[in-house]
Amino acid sequence: MDHTQLQPLIEQAILASTRAYAPYSRFQVGAALRLANGETILGCNVENASYGLTTCAERTALGAAIAGGHREFAAMAIYVATDEFVSPCGACRQVLLELAPDLPIWLVNRARRTMQVTPRQLLPLAFEARHLADLPS
Repeated sequence: MDHTQLQPLIEQAILASTRAYAPYSRFQVGAALRLANGETILGCNVENASYGLTTCAERTALGAAIAGGHREFAAMAIYVATDEFVSPCGACRQVLLELAPDLPIWLVNRARRTMQVTPRQLLPLAFEARHLADLPS
């Protein structure tokens, strides 16, 4: 993805972060998922007083895409207003690996610096659906 395509995706991720519902952590995360057809789906984290019910930005975007009938993804940008790069949590890594193992993911920090990774890189030696086929009958 070249700079002219990446910049709008980053801006969308930043916008999504402003929509986060994060009254407990104040840790606002935005994700912008570019579909293969060029459309972009946004996701933000949605916290809950029962912390286990919190939904991350990455899974929010992926869920919205799947609900909209989309299964082919081109790229994702994830923005957090921190100085360091913040990568997806373990649950998001597993879901990303299931749905798009080689998806280019751009981590974006406050300075709008980027780091590109894939779900396979983020979750080496992952448990995958193919492992279920290896079970004895």
